[in-house]
Amino acid sequence: MSLIAGSYEKFIWGFKLKPLKHSPDGRALTLTKLFCYPSHLSPISSAAAAGPVAASGAGDDTVHLYDLATASSLGSLHHHSATVTALCFYTPPHLSFPRNLLSASADGSVCIFDADPFVHLKTVPVHKKGGVNSLSVHPSGKLALTVGRDECLAMVNLVRGRRSFCCRLAKEATWVGFDLSGERFFMVMGDRVGVHEAEDARLVWEMESGKRVLCAAPGESGLLYTGGEDRSVTAWDTKTGKIAYQIEDAHSTRVKGVVILSKSNGTSGDDDPYLVTSASSDGVIRVWDVRMAMKEKPIPWLRLTQNQGSLVWPEHLLSL
Repeated sequence: MSLIAGSYEKFIWGFKLKPLKHSPDGRALTLTKLFCYPSHLSPISSAAAAGPVAASGAGDDTVHLYDLATASSLGSLHHHSATVTALCFYTPPHLSFPRNLLSASADGSVCIFDADPFVHLKTVPVHKKGGVNSLSVHPSGKLALTVGRDECLAMVNLVRGRRSFCCRLAKEATWVGFDLSGERFFMVMGDRVGVHEAEDARLVWEMESGKRVLCAAPGESGLLYTGGEDRSVTAWDTKTGKIAYQIEDAHSTRVKGVVILSKSNGTSGDDDPYLVTSASSDGVIRVWDVRMAMKEKPIPWLRLTQNQGSLVWPEHLLSL
């Protein structure tokens, strides 16, 4: 397993999570740096990874691409005229390499790329009165949801390459994401997280965090992990709308990124370590075994300090 992290200082890091060679039980892990690039001319604002590739976006209006297997740069994409605010890969279930890359920017547009090779297919104007805050692709790869500064939720038809739906929200949403099945999606508005049916956008639950939520990641069994200004990592049970468990005071400052790592490829088992990674605005990255959170306050398996970190995103290497 690997992950990437971007910073306000324009650097991108790649890390490899692997077992320690001399661990007695073989379960102790170490985080090894793969690469470190001053890849952008402005602070990094978004990052994503899938299979052997990763991408980062920044205020210099560019998307940089990386080969994680060789720890090298694959070049850059220059199809935006404003800050790249969101990135998302789409990988079909039967493939280990992503099929598409979607990027969104502060001018309200979404660019669609073929990922093998990286070829620009189309730019779709989605939000006309504000930038895109967040982007999520449905597991089918046929549509994507976006939320923007214009207080709107929009749907992009990825088959036809056009916006197919747009509606006004009660307030600005900062994050949107599908669950792993694609049957529901989540929206973050301030300190509240809404759970919606994907078919008709009906609100199922609204969960209140108490403080502003800054990041989220969907997990198995209907769980949604969030982090924010409460400095904690919270696992919500989206089937009941209640907190399943919480890692209180996970960081000393606000949590800016949270992702879920798994050794298994789309399956779960007794040997799966159930790892969750969180990053805070003081540059600390921590890896947690969340099984301990149900019993007692867990101690992070790993703690890594970098310059001020802004984002963390996972990359699952497949053994086929």
